Amino acid sequence: MTFKPVISKLAYASVFLAASTLSVAALAQSGEKIAVFTKNQTNPFFQVVRLGAENAAKQMGATVTHYVPTKPDSIPEQLSLIDDVIIKKPNAIVFTPVDFKALGAGVQKINAAGIPVVNVTDKSETGKFVSFVGSSDYQLGVVTGRHLLKAMGGKGNVVILEGVKGSLVSAERVRGFNDALKEFPQAKLLASQPGNFQRLQGLQVMENLLQTHAQIDGVMAANDAMGSGAIEALDGANRKAQVVGINGTKEAVDAIKAGKMLATGDYNGFWQGCIATMAAVRELRKLPVPKEVVFKAGVIDKTNYQAADVPADKLVCPKWEDVVKG
Repeated sequence: MTFKPVISKLAYASVFLAASTLSVAALAQSGEKIAVFTKNQTNPFFQVVRLGAENAAKQMGATVTHYVPTKPDSIPEQLSLIDDVIIKKPNAIVFTPVDFKALGAGVQKINAAGIPVVNVTDKSETGKFVSFVGSSDYQLGVVTGRHLLKAMGGKGNVVILEGVKGSLVSAERVRGFNDALKEFPQAKLLASQPGNFQRLQGLQVMENLLQTHAQIDGVMAANDAMGSGAIEALDGANRKAQVVGINGTKEAVDAIKAGKMLATGDYNGFWQGCIATMAAVRELRKLPVPKEVVFKAGVIDKTNYQAADVPADKLVCPKWEDVVKG
């Protein structure tokens, strides 16, 4: 005998009401407005961070507005942008400080305004955050520096192109480079000079180093832009050296494909933008968010660059569960 389920009019009404309630709840949990702060408009790394934020927001039904200083890494301008955003009162903020110390006062203003904030890429010294999302600059320096020194056979003359003096990112990456050098006693550090994370300054510093030192076998650049500048200087001087950078940008991947750059530390800005924005939206939706998401340090070279060689319009954010375990 076959039994057919019998549902009363009252039951139908209950089901309809429940469905309607769920729909309203779903609508209430979408359309969040997220303000995204990055350091400058020129660094390719932050361009992909912004792309990641946009991709994640689209996936989750939220919207993002970008706040980027017109003058690279301008402390006064970012502080002014913070004041502007607090007046506009977005639902949450994803924040990279242009200076990990100097922007503490700005973060405290955000905290006082009651706006949830996720810290991404550069860890702020001051303030209360839902979460920090980024990579270990120190570990990236170690694994990238080690990769270069192994390719050099553990010996030869090396120079370091530092980032901005006083920058925590630069300090940690350079510390990692130096600790990698300690593992190879036959390698010699000739010089360590700032190129301020800029391609042109990296080029100029490398030109000066080439004039000073007759033999340079390896270049450790604290970001890809300076690494590209170093390659240009080497080409101009008709000199050869192995070059590594950090950030995993498209220009670095292209240089690796062309045999110009040995490797780049995979900072994965796209994923940082994705996960930081997801964390902000999840916080607003009362979903679990860990206090810290730190990606494992890795290196992109000629053996594995294909995974990073994806056009910007084809990039897709990972699933939260695939990145954040537990």
